[in-house]
Amino acid sequence: MAPDIEAVAEQVFVALADPTRRTILAALATDGPSTATDLAARLPITRQAIAKHLAIMADAGLITSEPGERRRVRYRLRSAPVQVAQQYLAALAHAWDDRLDALQRHLTVPTAPDAATDRDL
Repeated sequence: MAPDIEAVAEQVFVALADPTRRTILAALATDGPSTATDLAARLPITRQAIAKHLAIMADAGLITSEPGERRRVRYRLRSAPVQVAQQYLAALAHAWDDRLDALQRHLTVPTAPDAATDRDL
């Protein structure tokens, strides 16, 4: 697995580990691009706290900022980092599936009876 994919996935997982950031992400997904002030009006958190969470999400590439009216910055979701994280998880799951399938085959293959047991009969 490429190190850059793993690094992007790690940033996404760190950003989404916080329930407040997941709530902000859900609000942006539901309501579309919003300012920190818009989000603070809808969520039980201050605008300053929202701005800090948005910065972490922007560092992970989950959102982009775009100029809005009257020098207000609007935040928009980006799906690319989430897709990279999904690819990372899919590759990880595939590797585990292969190992678990090999273990299952190993455990279900009948073994030959022990030679000493045959002589004792």
